Amino acid sequence: MIETIISAIAVYISTSIDYLFILLVIFSQSPTKKGITHIYWGQYLGTGFLVAVSLFAAYVLNFIPQDWIIGLLGLVPLYLGIRVALHGEEEEDEDELAEKIGSGSSRRLFWTVALITVASGGDNLGIYIPYFTALDISEIILAIVIFAVSVSILCYISYRLAKISFVSETLEKYERIIVPIVFIGLGIYIMLENGTIQTLFSMLS
Repeated sequence: MIETIISAIAVYISTSIDYLFILLVIFSQSPTKKGITHIYWGQYLGTGFLVAVSLFAAYVLNFIPQDWIIGLLGLVPLYLGIRVALHGEEEEDEDELAEKIGSGSSRRLFWTVALITVASGGDNLGIYIPYFTALDISEIILAIVIFAVSVSILCYISYRLAKISFVSETLEKYERIIVPIVFIGLGIYIMLENGTIQTLFSMLS
């Protein structure tokens, strides 16, 4: 249980650092209470959609008979981690984003946040699908609960830090170090959990 909690937190944090920067911009442009509420719900909707797609894909992959084959999916976060370490991540210009949402209505703000979350979630699917594939039903439920709590915490932290510029600058500075370490570690964990590395070594020996 503790292992699942820790891994779920690590997975969510590593895939959501980009959202922190985006939400900092959005919260700084949306001072009203109603607008803040819509940002929260938009983030929940976008994350929920990504999780639902990942769970469906993981369910289909569970019909593959040999676990070590499923473990090859661990190569996806491994690749993403190496790519981020070598080249960084493509990020939407935050000033342009702020201009787009600054004058929008609360309802438009809700859908904007949800769509941005999904549109930025390509890498998330590459992490979520192999991660959920490695879990059983009870662990998946626990991971979803952790994700739900983490979304709220992410939004709250973003809201509180929205007007503190040096905080976002510091996070941006170390993002390229944190994300690759977590992604690569997760890829190795998935392959070990499914016996992929062990099987490959036995084939070579």
